[in-house]
Amino acid sequence: MTDTTRTIDPAGPTGTTRVTTPWEGLVTSALLGTERRTPPAEILTPGKEAPVALLDAAALHTVRRRAGLLPARAADRPEPAPHDGRAPLPEAAGRRLTQLLADRTTSSGGGGRRGAAPDLTELLPQWLAAANEHGYRAPAAVLPALLDAARARTDLRPQALTFAGPRGLWLARFNPEWKFALRGASGGALLPDPQDGNAVRLLWEEGLFAERVALLAAVRAQDAEASRALLASTWYTERAEDRLMFLDSLRTGLSGTDEPFLERALSDRSRNVRHTAAELLSALPGSALAGRMAARAATCVSMDRTGGGQVVTVEAPHECDADMQRDGVVPAPPAGRGERSWWLGQLVEAAPLAIWPARLGGRTPEEIVALPVLDDWADELHAAWCRAAVRQRDARWSTALLGAPAASPAAGPGTSGTSSLAERAKLLATLPPAERASWVASFIAAHGLSEAFQLLGVCAVPWAEPLGRAVVDALDIARDAGSYPWSFSGVMGLAERCLDPAEASRLELLTATQDEPEDASPGAGGYWSEAFRRLVSTLRLRASMLAELDGRTALTGPGHPDDPDQSTGPTAL
Repeated sequence: MTDTTRTIDPAGPTGTTRVTTPWEGLVTSALLGTERRTPPAEILTPGKEAPVALLDAAALHTVRRRAGLLPARAADRPEPAPHDGRAPLPEAAGRRLTQLLADRTTSSGGGGRRGAAPDLTELLPQWLAAANEHGYRAPAAVLPALLDAARARTDLRPQALTFAGPRGLWLARFNPEWKFALRGASGGALLPDPQDGNAVRLLWEEGLFAERVALLAAVRAQDAEASRALLASTWYTERAEDRLMFLDSLRTGLSGTDEPFLERALSDRSRNVRHTAAELLSALPGSALAGRMAARAATCVSMDRTGGGQVVTVEAPHECDADMQRDGVVPAPPAGRGERSWWLGQLVEAAPLAIWPARLGGRTPEEIVALPVLDDWADELHAAWCRAAVRQRDARWSTALLGAPAASPAAGPGTSGTSSLAERAKLLATLPPAERASWVASFIAAHGLSEAFQLLGVCAVPWAEPLGRAVVDALDIARDAGSYPWSFSGVMGLAERCLDPAEASRLELLTATQDEPEDASPGAGGYWSEAFRRLVSTLRLRASMLAELDGRTALTGPGHPDDPDQSTGPTAL
């Protein structure tokens, strides 16, 4: 039984009282301080100061409150975790994962890091990708740490959730901090089987937006026609921003069978939806929209017959009519752009690239790009062709527009000024991996590393041997020239993650500290030696990771991160 006290309520109507308990009085005195609010007289212990008496009374009442608690009704036991039939992780690989998850390194990408120890934080994404390629399941004991890591780093989430599997999603339901795992779960236990029509329909009509996006992607991966039917069933009742996101899901596996749906979307009341539908249709060279754009673009670009048929002439559109706008042409240009050039660029980038050889004298893409263009339209025309090559994934045109690797980074076809490298990176992404690596390697050999960072980011990992050799040679040249070492830390970080691990032995010679040139930055020699030692140890660690995941014995030896006699700091492995 709890004692109560009636006190005047200063916040209530005049003369009203409320019932308080001794515990509430203690809390009030503790919050306000015993000097401002004297504890109730009945709890003051004779001979003790008010603060001490308050603490004694609080301890007593805490015991009384706990003793008086009634047991709550036991909650229902949760359903057991679902079965995960994937192969168990090899024991050595499991120990490595525990080590990677426990690392608290805060640096990333090698930027400004010192010391020769590998950065485990940056190796975790690669470890997860490799484990998923092997089809391993995550050990139950590491699931909490794995979900915590994915919560802190959004870049880890796709690979981490795939590795965690259905048990990770099951566990995420019991911790509010892991809600992110439930929002975009694809292929896990939270999504119904795409073949289960009733369950799919129920989740599509009643699920959260992120669940519906994941469901649409899962259904499309198995049956593109079923995904379009699902989307069409509620299309006209969806919000504009939701229609835009759902439409974007059609990029995966885009084909001619999507054209009828996308053509209807061209009449959508949302401009953004219309624009996205037009962009997707223009990526299908055989679509009706691509044909309409081809007819419009062909009237704007032709050979100048008065110049002997060796010069391209451009006549930009004079208006943007309603039909053009329905096909995705945005009428209002951004600040600093003229209307006619803005319209021209949109028409050319949406037209199939296959029309230009016949339109321009039967020439190849390389020959077309080399033609002079009258009235300073060359940059506008080439930039539109670049966007078309990226959108249509046309490697032949991309190669022609990239030009020779030795050409100036600021003067390539279709590029100008500071945007040139970004445009070249997009074009490179359309090339086969081997051609991409070869082009970037030649670019580095001609221009060094200062201009190559964006281009390296689109190359397949691990880097092909010519590209890896070009990067290492360029770093060695920069060191010998006494270059400011910290300006190459980003490239060095990329090399740690992207070089073939088999290159480690060849790089040993670069770890020695060299004499610094007179004009070198102070301490540069030591930094370069340290950076190359970190590069070598990281490559060897990556080799060990792959060996462990293959079920083989990790590679060890003098100077290797797994060598028990090697001490390289707190992250030595």
